[in-house]
Amino acid sequence: MKPNFAQMSTKELRAYVLAHREDLEALDMLVSRRTPDSETIIYPSMFTEDGTPIEENIRIAEEAIRQRIEQANERKQDS
Repeated sequence: MKPNFAQMSTKELRAYVLAHREDLEALDMLVSRRTPDSETIIYPSMFTEDGTPIEENIRIAEEAIRQRIEQANERKQDS
């Protein structure tokens, strides 16, 4: 008997999919939970085609990384 994928947390479902890679129903459920592309943030390239760094884009990426780390730390504190 298969578990109820709809009742599983995303973390639990991910673990199940990794343990049962042949279960396409579970994989479909996991993929359906992903962030829609309309909510995805796409950052500009950090280098030109010839490999020259683009300082402003690097600064943007570094700031985004800092924010994600802060958010993760806040979630840990709330737990």
